[in-house]
Amino acid sequence: MRLVLLIVLFFSSLSLAFESRGESFDEYVTILYNDLDLEKENLSYDVLWYALLGRGNLTNAFYGLIDDRFLTIIDYSKSSNKKRMYVIDLEDRTLLFRVFVAHAKNTGDQFAKYFSNKPGSNKSSLGFYVTLNSYVGSHGNSLRLEGMENGFNDNAFDRAIVMHGAEYVSQDFINRYGRLGRSLGCPAIPLDYVDSIIPLISAGSVLFIYYPDRSYLTNSKLLKRIPASGF
Repeated sequence: MRLVLLIVLFFSSLSLAFESRGESFDEYVTILYNDLDLEKENLSYDVLWYALLGRGNLTNAFYGLIDDRFLTIIDYSKSSNKKRMYVIDLEDRTLLFRVFVAHAKNTGDQFAKYFSNKPGSNKSSLGFYVTLNSYVGSHGNSLRLEGMENGFNDNAFDRAIVMHGAEYVSQDFINRYGRLGRSLGCPAIPLDYVDSIIPLISAGSVLFIYYPDRSYLTNSKLLKRIPASGF
């Protein structure tokens, strides 16, 4: 069953689901950030903090439906010429992958700037997603995504926003054209990593697409509270 069917229940119960435990949550983020040496990997503490906050809120609200091991972060504040997608094993506290990832053609050239949830916009959408099933489509092995944030990415499934591989996501493409290629909205990854990443993170893990967009950071309900558990 698509997780979108639970969104109404989630947002109606959000105010009852948590109690503030900011200090313990901050300690957890700090320890994980240091264990993974993410400063060296060019991922900021703040992005990890947001990712774990939203993931914790989703885990609490959809207890038993969210995979509690893997977390994928895409940092669209970085140049597309940088490896800006991170796959983290929260159980073993290891960074499994750091790879290139494309943004959409109407989101920007080398740098992402413009985001939309509208069908036909050919733009990327910000926020938290939950992975669904993998399938073989026109782009080969691909991963369906369920956008979990009303107004920001909840049209993702109907827009056919999926994770898939693409030839234009490579260092060779950057060397030739000065930037990574772009998709029609999907977070496309290098072909060499499709068979390693997609099976690993499918079926209920959290994907967070970040950009320092003031409207998103201010209005996302998943970034409103510190999770009492589930982080």
